[in-house]
Amino acid sequence: MRVLGIETSCDETSAAVVGGDAGSPALESLVILSQDVHRIFGGVVPEIASRAHLTALVPVVRRSMADAGRRLPDIDAIAVTNGPGLVGALLVGVSFAKGLAASLEIPVLGVHHLEGHLFAAALEDANAAPPFTALLVSGGHTMLLDVAQWGEYRLLGATRDDAAGEAFDKVAKLMGLPYPGGRHIETLARGGDASRFRFARPMLHGGQREGDADYYDVSFSGLKTALLRAVRDAEARGALEEERPHLAYAFQDALVETLAVKTARAARAFGRTRIVLGGGVACNAALAERVRERAVSLVGTGVTVHAPVPRLATDNAAMIAHAGLFRLQRGERSDMTLSAYASLPLPGLVPAAPANV
Repeated sequence: MRVLGIETSCDETSAAVVGGDAGSPALESLVILSQDVHRIFGGVVPEIASRAHLTALVPVVRRSMADAGRRLPDIDAIAVTNGPGLVGALLVGVSFAKGLAASLEIPVLGVHHLEGHLFAAALEDANAAPPFTALLVSGGHTMLLDVAQWGEYRLLGATRDDAAGEAFDKVAKLMGLPYPGGRHIETLARGGDASRFRFARPMLHGGQREGDADYYDVSFSGLKTALLRAVRDAEARGALEEERPHLAYAFQDALVETLAVKTARAARAFGRTRIVLGGGVACNAALAERVRERAVSLVGTGVTVHAPVPRLATDNAAMIAHAGLFRLQRGERSDMTLSAYASLPLPGLVPAAPANV
């Protein structure tokens, strides 16, 4: 089977062709067009994003088909992100997908954006398959899941305020760095001195026990406030320029340590030896390395960590096509009432009782 994927949930217009079987997918093409205009505003402007998708989607789909060496009659189904995300941007993709599917008389499938991120790493890494512990970290979402099998997800924890990627962007802005801020913070942090600053690890302390309300949850608002105070102090001393690398390191270190420990806790509780990262922040090398270190410490040396390559970590249509292929093979279809939703529950959620209880 062959699926055309479409992704327009935020500020990337993307199309991809994925063929084969959901268990062994073949990525035939992937085109991602990022909207750089949002850098001017220091964040994504929904109306501008929607209009940019309208302009870009048809050329992006055509390029994706050409790169795959396919024609539209070769496509068996169309998978499109229908939530969560910016509803105007999502509507562009959903409307296009429904119209194209109707004209070709093939199925259309609405795909949950976060389920797509769960499937991303498996496009190029066959070992990134269930059962595993999943950490989804992006600009809009941060959540910890246990994945017993595809389509069956236990939500263990999530952010209580900012998503990890959002925290990176806001901290970068506080430090006078460009948007998006994640890669700038990571680059600066490589030259930071670990002894200069240390921020408390939010919602992480030795007294936490399995069953506590904050055992798997995270929060980054307090960490941002601590960074803001340090920045203002550095500015008052006229030392912000020289302190930037050290502040970046301290912020990143606190954030990745918190996420790594929470993830390792989940892997230990459910007896998982695989950990899969997804979302834009999964590109952060420090995060992947720290997750690996903490997982080995808490779970054992046999644990493996799987992170998607950068083009599959960002919002992209290949992961949507892969998730759509899985749903298609299960006999699922959407109809012409398919719509877009700013918020949308993850499909397949099951009660979060630990597997070893």
